[in-house]
Amino acid sequence: MAQISLESIEKIEKHRNTVQEKVRTTYTVFEADGKKYVQIDTYGRTARENPEKISQSFQFDKETAEFLVKLLDEEFDLK
Repeated sequence: MAQISLESIEKIEKHRNTVQEKVRTTYTVFEADGKKYVQIDTYGRTARENPEKISQSFQFDKETAEFLVKLLDEEFDLK
């Protein structure tokens, strides 16, 4: 499981990028220590040995969500 560290996030330039295959995704909303979190879980490719096993989990609190909304707005010119 991973939480994004806003203190260390940085934009980098990569020269070899690939578009990944879409996989099954679920999300959960929960509270811990008085804070609300949204957790997004991705699952393995269908051809994987255990495709129903969670592959990655990301947790977002309000501060991280606000940062990501701003970043996505700037990068995709959403407004």
